[in-house]
Amino acid sequence: MKYRVIGTAPETRREVSVLSLGTMTFGTTVDEATSYAILDRFVEAGGNFIDTSNNYAFWVNGTQGGESEELVGRWLRSRGIGDEVTVATKLGARPNQPTSGFSLDVEGLSPKVIRESAERSRERLGIERIHLLYAHIMDEHTPLEETVQGFAELVANGTAGLLGASNHWAWRVEKARTLAAAAGVPGYEVLQHHHSYLRQRTDIPSLRSPDGNQGLVSGDLLSYLRDNPSLTRSRTPR
Repeated sequence: MKYRVIGTAPETRREVSVLSLGTMTFGTTVDEATSYAILDRFVEAGGNFIDTSNNYAFWVNGTQGGESEELVGRWLRSRGIGDEVTVATKLGARPNQPTSGFSLDVEGLSPKVIRESAERSRERLGIERIHLLYAHIMDEHTPLEETVQGFAELVANGTAGLLGASNHWAWRVEKARTLAAAAGVPGYEVLQHHHSYLRQRTDIPSLRSPDGNQGLVSGDLLSYLRDNPSLTRSRTPR
């Protein structure tokens, strides 16, 4: 297994396996025994980077999600695993009501949601600090300054370590990072977007944007990453 360091600050940066294990359907379509077996084998092979989200996988049973975090938490406790495994999760896209379909009725990224959802994720996972916490989607109804400050407060109080963004336009990431730098607070250091050798079209309107799918890696995003080598791009197989 190969490893790399993500993050820059000594107190929050992590050395992680270059392969991160996505656990999107663990606890729903993937039963507990199978999930445990996959997680065990991943760690045996040298993997130490696990990805989940607070809304995984609401669409399976018409819930609000959380099943994946809960399963990962049970596995961590059952195996006596502590800080040696890096756990990444996300918030912002959890539906406000139980549902089996994707919609715009989600929790968003207000400071209140960031604070409360992060704490619930931490409790489900059973860990003292979320090693890497992503803004799962963009929230264009909350001032970006408030979102930036909300995440920074989690780092300050020890709830979260590294911060990241998923499904964001490159310009939104840059704006958020600029705001964080100006305020002297932690900003996004890791990006998670869909990327593979089969490049999808990025210009087809999506549920969240008439301009295309902001969750896909575009040439614009790749160029942005090359110009900002301190940023880490994470593509998580599921």
